[in-house]
Order: sequence, then structure tokens, then C-alpha cells
Amino acid sequence: MKKMIIDGGQRLTGEVTIGGAKNSTVALIPAAILADTPVRFDMVPDILDVHNLMLILKSMNVHSAFEDGVLTIDPTEIVEAPLPSKAIKSLRASYYFMGSLLGRFQRATLSFPGGDNIGPRPIDQHIKAFKALGATVTEHDNTVHITTGPAGLHGARIFLDVVSVGATINSILAAVKATGTTVIENAAKEPEIIDIATFLNNMGAHVRGAGTDVIWIEGVTTLRAMNTHTIIPDRIEAGTYLSMAAAIGDGVVVKNVIPEHLESFTAKMIEMGVQLEIDEDSIYVPRSEHLKPIQVKTMPFPGFATDLQQPLTPLLLRANGSSVVIDTIYPKRIKHIAELRKMGAQIRSENGTIIVDPTDHLEGSEVQAGEIRAGASLVIAGLMASGTTVINDADNILRGYDRIVDKLTALNARVSIVNTHSLVEDGQD
Repeated sequence: MKKMIIDGGQRLTGEVTIGGAKNSTVALIPAAILADTPVRFDMVPDILDVHNLMLILKSMNVHSAFEDGVLTIDPTEIVEAPLPSKAIKSLRASYYFMGSLLGRFQRATLSFPGGDNIGPRPIDQHIKAFKALGATVTEHDNTVHITTGPAGLHGARIFLDVVSVGATINSILAAVKATGTTVIENAAKEPEIIDIATFLNNMGAHVRGAGTDVIWIEGVTTLRAMNTHTIIPDRIEAGTYLSMAAAIGDGVVVKNVIPEHLESFTAKMIEMGVQLEIDEDSIYVPRSEHLKPIQVKTMPFPGFATDLQQPLTPLLLRANGSSVVIDTIYPKRIKHIAELRKMGAQIRSENGTIIVDPTDHLEGSEVQAGEIRAGASLVIAGLMASGTTVINDADNILRGYDRIVDKLTALNARVSIVNTHSLVEDGQD
């Protein structure tokens, strides 16, 4: 595992360019195996999850290459093979191989996926969708086996009991080559789902309604990539840098953003008193003083994203009153609280509510990144703090943030990554 070392107190200035969306990328890579041609993605973030997904592809004889933000995947010689359980368990999004393998081979066998431990995230809605499409699902020894009969998958009406991004995407991946028409109701509306549908439609799929709560899919027999798919900007990475810039910045431009994807977040920053200047594809964050407390409640898109409640928290410490955060998606997402308290933050959790009180001073400390977004929260706090902050388990941060050391360094931060084994500076590759 790696450590991130932050020498705090440096005011940030300059500009930062946001990479491709992690939550799109981790679904697009499994989706690529549905293609009958090589596939090319642009603006791919350089994060650990991408490299783990490439290992999973390799186990199926799917060739891939990643350089300068461009990822090529050639599934034309794909074979059915056991998937590496270590890579599967390292990231939750590996469950998208259930839908894509089902669409490709009419069967799939996977270990239960891993990823961040932020409370229960069952896959019952995924399994319900596969069964509706004609699959048989059995579970044994922490492994899921999905098979279809001789007729294969067929179109069906799928009503999701809860709004789930993962189940919506998996339903699309399984249905895109099924016979007949599939209708997904109570579908999630996140921008990443539109991104997946755009990629598939450009290969000849018939997916309508992505971005609304009803998605229609007319099955096709073949998918052929005719051009490079450019991944949408990462709204969670963008929100993280916006929070950081308001908390410890002297004027920062956040570039390559889609402001419409961030409206629920930027509205809360403006409510706090941050004088954002929002342009067509960039947002300028001036030095921010005299901030007001707010109330935040996470909701499915277009509501306030659960992935942004933790990165916003360090900024809330600077408000002149107590702020309240309620996470309706993952109420157990509180791994950052104990770590921030080590640094002097006045923050606590009571009955599913996070209360953030004004905190004048943070002190560098040794803390632990329990998961990706908790880690992002600690990075921002470390930049705000006096002295040195050491973040253990920094691999969790690198799983979700593209070239974060390079980007922070360009903003005038003093940040480095070291290997815990050798304590030799390692950089981020």
C-alpha cells in the first residue's frame, strides 16, 4: 500500500483539467467486450481501477493498451475463462462483467465484487433484471453463476424496486443483444448512463430514454465500433477540486467540466457564499471568505451526489455556523469523520446525520483513507492543515483520482506518494 504525504498550508492557485469520468469508465470497459470489433476510448482517467479492469480483460484473452488517456480494447479473440478473483474483489464495478458476459456468451460466473466498504450495496436488483431477461441465477461459495436456456436472453419489462445506477447499467448491457424489446422502469438518470448508451448506440445498439426513468432497448445481433468514444468529464473529480479551491485557494480555474452535471453541487457552494464564475466548460473559484452553513441531503441524480458529501465536508468546516449532511444513499458513509477529528475537525455523526461545526484550525496528523471519497476529504483537510499529514492506504485515493499528485503539484500544493515498503518516492503511474 502507498502513503500520501501532504505539507499543508500552501494556498492553491492556477488551473486544473478534469479527466474522464471514473463511473463511466468502469462500465464502458466491461461494455467493450460486447463489441465485434476493436474499441477505442479517449479521455480515460489514469486510475488503479482502469488497470485492474485491464487485468480482468487479459484473463479472457482480450488485448488492451493504455497510453496518454487513450485505451484500446480488442475483444475479437475473447475466450471464456475464470476471472481473477483478486482483481474482481478490488473494485465493485467488476459486476458489470455480469451483464456484458451474459450478453456476449449467454452465461457468466463471477466472485462477489469488492470495492469500497461504505455499507450494504446488494446486487439483488441486478439479479432480478437478469432473471426477467430469461437467465437462471445461482449463488454458491461467494460466487454468482448466471446461465440462459437454449433460447438465450429475451426482451422483458424490468421494474427496479430502488433507483440503482449499477442495476440500470447491467440491465442495459445484458439486454442490448437480447431478442426483442426490453423496458427498464424506475431507471437511474445519471450522466454516466447516458454515456454508456451513447457508446452502445454509436456501435449500432438501439437504446432510447437514457437519462430518464424509462429506458427502451431493442435488441441487435451485432455491435461494431466505427469511431473513438470520448468519455464525459468526471463530475465527482470536478466537485472535489471545486471544494478544495474554495477551502484553500487563491483563485483556481477548474477546466473540462459539464456545468449541468454539477448543478446540485455548485448550487450548494453558491448558497455558502462562494462566488463561482461558471462558463460553458470551466468554473472559476475565487478566494472564498465569510462562508455560511448549509444543509445537504444526498439523492439520486439530479440531486446532490453521495460521492460528493465527503469532499464537501472540509469546506463546511470553514462556515460561520453548523452545517448538516444527511446521506440517504449510503448512511454508513462516515469513514472520514473519525479521521478528520484526529486533525482537530469539529464533526460528529448522530442518528444518521453528520453535523459539521466551525473549525478554525486543522493540524496535520496520520490518518487513513478508508475508501475513495473519504480519502479525497482527507486530502483537502491535509492541504488546509498546518504541518504534515500522512494518509495511509492512499491506494484508495489513486483508485478514483486521475494523476492527483501531478494536478495538485501544478496548483502549488506540496504532495507526494511513497511506497510503505521502501518509503522511496514512487510518483503516480
